[in-house]
Amino acid sequence: MISLFIRNLLFTILQPGLVAGLIPWWITSFDITSIFDKAWSWHHYIGVLIFLIGFTIMLWCIISFAVKGRGTLSPVDPTKKLVVSGLYYFSRNPMYVGVVLMLIGEALFLQSADLWVYSLFIFITFNIFILLVEEPRLRKDFGEEYHLYCQKVRRWI
Repeated sequence: MISLFIRNLLFTILQPGLVAGLIPWWITSFDITSIFDKAWSWHHYIGVLIFLIGFTIMLWCIISFAVKGRGTLSPVDPTKKLVVSGLYYFSRNPMYVGVVLMLIGEALFLQSADLWVYSLFIFITFNIFILLVEEPRLRKDFGEEYHLYCQKVRRWI
């Protein structure tokens, strides 16, 4: 169990941490100390709310993968069981939805056109990866169970 926790922590830092953390920080050169330099506007509050919703979705999915799927979010160390409950009852890809919401929250908070473009690029990249890599692997690994799941649950929302 500790090994699974450590693997999930590592892949969380490496994957969503990089995509929704380090790269946006590089793009915007954001100085965290500037958050409190001036009064917040509506876009700050809404950006934080959207980010927190996305972060919560992402964490929920990571926990579901560990507890129910007995694996991690990484394609290198995938789940042993197909996770179809919780948020996966409503979307086949809620973790990606969560990460994109985090990026949208950051772009809105920072009012960064570059971050909006990056968010769109990431969403398109996620789509391509899901279609060309993830879904074929899931069909191979879980067969009819995944096929039936796809008939019941939409790819996104």
